[in-house]
Amino acid sequence: MSEQAEPRPLVFPAGTENTSQRPARNMIRFGPRTRRLIRAVARVANPLVLRIAGRRHMPIVGIAHHRGRKSGRTYATPLGVRPAPGGGFVIPVTFSEASQWYQNIRAAGWCVITYQGADHTVAQPTVVSRATAGPAYPRYERLALRLIGINEYLLLTDASGSGSAADRGEPGAGG
Repeated sequence: MSEQAEPRPLVFPAGTENTSQRPARNMIRFGPRTRRLIRAVARVANPLVLRIAGRRHMPIVGIAHHRGRKSGRTYATPLGVRPAPGGGFVIPVTFSEASQWYQNIRAAGWCVITYQGADHTVAQPTVVSRATAGPAYPRYERLALRLIGINEYLLLTDASGSGSAADRGEPGAGG
């Protein structure tokens, strides 16, 4: 029997989550070979998915436009995105906090989500539990996400500001 390392505690901003109960960590764990395979498949699949993601009639897949935290390069990543009931968006953290898109958005504190043909500037990335994110998903999706072990979600709230995303020089805005 092997011992597991004690999970790292999550820090929730005041008023956004019950800090006395930490959501369970995602169950999906892959070794280095599997991660390399997933990256190779993503390099092929992502450009194809980007052609349909974020369009008006595609309510399941959106595009997160974010900047690399080290390179400064602009990235467009297709993700499973759902509008949050209180405004903003919820994204399942399927491949853990090691995902580059996740780290970039957390480091920047904001990104632009293209969802159903419109760009939305969102900010304040916060990790929330399945219970908090659940209302954003229809019952069949909640069940599927639970069955594959997704317990953590990234909640991004609408960033209210004057001017358009293009005026502020944000990634994914204006071309």
